[in-house]
Amino acid sequence: MSLTRRDFARQSALTGAGVALAGSVGALATAPNALASTETESAQEAADLHGGVGYGPLIPDPKGVLALPAGFTYRILTHSGKTRLESGEFTPSNHDGTATFAGPRGTTLLVNNHELKGPRANWDHPVPLTEGLVYDPAAAGGCTVVEVRPGGHVAEWVGIAGTSTNCAGGSTPWGTWLTCEENSDRAGTNGMTKDHGYVFEVDPIDRRANKNPKPLKFFGRYDHEAVVIDPRRGHAYLTEDAASPNGLLFRWTPPRGFEHGRGRFRTLADDAGVLQAPRCYDSGGKFVDDLSRATRIGTVYGVDWIDVPDRDGKTVDVREQFAAGEITRARKLEGMWWADGGAYVVSSYARAESPVQHDGQVWFYDPKRRTLTLKVLLGVNPDPSVDGALDGPDNITVSPYGGLVIAEDGEGVQHLFGATDRGRTYPIARNELNIGTEEEPEYSEFTGVTFSPDGKTLFANIQTPGIMLAITGPWKRQKR
Repeated sequence: MSLTRRDFARQSALTGAGVALAGSVGALATAPNALASTETESAQEAADLHGGVGYGPLIPDPKGVLALPAGFTYRILTHSGKTRLESGEFTPSNHDGTATFAGPRGTTLLVNNHELKGPRANWDHPVPLTEGLVYDPAAAGGCTVVEVRPGGHVAEWVGIAGTSTNCAGGSTPWGTWLTCEENSDRAGTNGMTKDHGYVFEVDPIDRRANKNPKPLKFFGRYDHEAVVIDPRRGHAYLTEDAASPNGLLFRWTPPRGFEHGRGRFRTLADDAGVLQAPRCYDSGGKFVDDLSRATRIGTVYGVDWIDVPDRDGKTVDVREQFAAGEITRARKLEGMWWADGGAYVVSSYARAESPVQHDGQVWFYDPKRRTLTLKVLLGVNPDPSVDGALDGPDNITVSPYGGLVIAEDGEGVQHLFGATDRGRTYPIARNELNIGTEEEPEYSEFTGVTFSPDGKTLFANIQTPGIMLAITGPWKRQKR
């Protein structure tokens, strides 16, 4: 059923949901970084200002890896070029999207993407080509599975190999991982022997299920970022990180009668279901061409869904198949997380390629109302080298202690930070691993932020060189 402009205007009039409506939808605004904010705050100042939310100031790490609040500790689980897989090869580099699963006998399993683009020869530590688990032997990327056993022992093995630029992804309600290729090279390009730009399913528990990797072509071929599954309706929502033109949010509707479950995606034809892109309207029924147009927390857009003509992009890239005015775009659509009956969706930043500049948005898509609501808005960071300001949200998770936890992929200083549902932000960690020089320091982005199934451990990655961290401490429910 389509949501027409007239329907949404009528709905907005009845409910009071307007384009500039703020504060009535549980907004997750970032107080020191709201649009047009130019001041930065120390962690302690922010905690004082926001009524004590968070865990206090971050304490520098004498080991130069991770600054954390008092009472918190971290442990390195995997480190590219240092730790080894069960097979003896080094842990691959460039850690990215990650999810956790409850494993057998009290173990915790993590599936970890490795964002490695192009030929294997370009990388010191590509994902090993484990027999039976390889899609394209020319490609460097893939996933590893990390097992953390009671008592702390860590094991790691390959889940899939021979894929390209495995960036984000998403877990499924049936306990598997969907890994997404953020690269759509065709066979014969950049040394590749097969087409790329697909989604693959990885089972963290049943290694046999990962044999003979099959691209899930019905999700489309483009520069994928993240994916979530609506456990009630069966839809999949997917993000695309692209520019010139900006990328799209997609919805995939399964074929009638299809039942989700382990291994079920492999039974579907390449053209199964329907792939669509959004067309958004404001409360007055006016078409919205780009999500950067929203400059106030609480902005609500109605969403209609438009069929993708050729989801495999055989001759024209998927996002270029729509004429101006047909669909709504956004720059750097990145992480997603399903919670609260809908999908949290990140737009990492917008610059000259977008109508309005910002340093990050988080939207919430409500499938029941068919609306997108702006929950987090980061103004352009005036000085990314100064600790305190935030920019470039990327991977995201919903915290068992309330609100969101967001991995920062911006300029300068990099953080893990939390956002409550009433506009309060707080730091959780700061990357102190300088991969630049003393004169020109450089800090890699955080990725793969996710909690353990019991909520006691926060896992996150430092992408370069590739380090998986387990963070524990006195977690507490955050004030609203």
